[in-house]
Order: sequence, then C-alpha cells, then structure tokens
Amino acid sequence: MKLLLICRDALENSILSNLLVAMEVKKEGNEVNVLFTEESLAALAGQVLDWSPLLRDRDTRTQIAKKAAEKELPTYPAPTRGFPAIDTMELVKKAKATGVSLYACPMWADFLDLQGKLPSEITGLDSSALSNVIKEAETIIGSF
Repeated sequence: MKLLLICRDALENSILSNLLVAMEVKKEGNEVNVLFTEESLAALAGQVLDWSPLLRDRDTRTQIAKKAAEKELPTYPAPTRGFPAIDTMELVKKAKATGVSLYACPMWADFLDLQGKLPSEITGLDSSALSNVIKEAETIIGSF
C-alpha cells in the first residue's frame, strides 16, 4: 500500500497524529509519505505550534506527554516548559529515521518563503514531483 497523509494544521496534536500513524503504517511494511502544507509548514519552520482547544490545558498536555514517554516517544523533561511535553521536532527526526518520507508542499513553501528554514528531514518538492507523489498514492488522507 502507498499512503499519503496530508498535514496542514499548526497543531502539535495534528502533527503528532500524522507522524504516529505514518510510523505505524511503515512498521507494517507499507510505503507512507507525509505532505506538510499551509500552517504545518510555518510551524515546522519555527513558528509557534499550538494545541487544539480541548487539549490545550496543562493537565491534558501533561497526561499526553506522560503517555508518550511510556511509548518511548521523544519528550521534554518537566523543567523545560514547566511541565512535560512532546518534542515534536525530535518526532519528525524519528519518523524520517523509520523510513517515512516527509515532504513540503512547494506552493506553500514558496508562499511562506521557507527556503532553507525547514528541518532537513523534510524534503522540498517541485510541482512535478508533488504531482507524482499524489498520483502514486493508493490512499490519500487529509489531516488528522
């Protein structure tokens, strides 16, 4: 199976969901690509990552981080942010290391002038390469 996940939101929970699903699909021996676009690209280039309103409070985020640490996902220790938190940039590195292909939408990378600002794990595409990634996907899922 060739899966394409499209992540557009600058929400830590959205990026987390897309990367975790991608890594699970990859573990099963499938080809999986994640395409970052719009807000997610801005966030990964250094803008602020946020959480969905119902997941934003300290208790919920602490609970999520503790569960993530139990699953051996990268987290910051409590003193870094005042409470434990998931290290999203390390999770990007982990997803890439497991064989998940991570791509930047060329239109949004251009609109936001992100040349040289994205993590090295995220591959820039031109329009033709993006078209090929989309055409080759057997299943496309837009943002979790």
